[in-house]
Amino acid sequence: MDIKQKFGKNLKRLRLEKNLSQESLALTADLDRTYIPSIEKGLRNVSITVIEKLAIALNTDISEFFKD
Repeated sequence: MDIKQKFGKNLKRLRLEKNLSQESLALTADLDRTYIPSIEKGLRNVSITVIEKLAIALNTDISEFFKD
């Protein structure tokens, strides 16, 4: 599993733990709604700015995205 897939898997886990839809997460993080599914599938190279937006929207530490 590469880093993009690991990030996407952890993003999805954190999102589901918060009972958020992909669309509601995107709105909260000020991202396009079509962006979240491609991140979760490991198709996107995510910038540090987007990582920060997602962490804030999920009220979590950035390190949570990189756990095994």
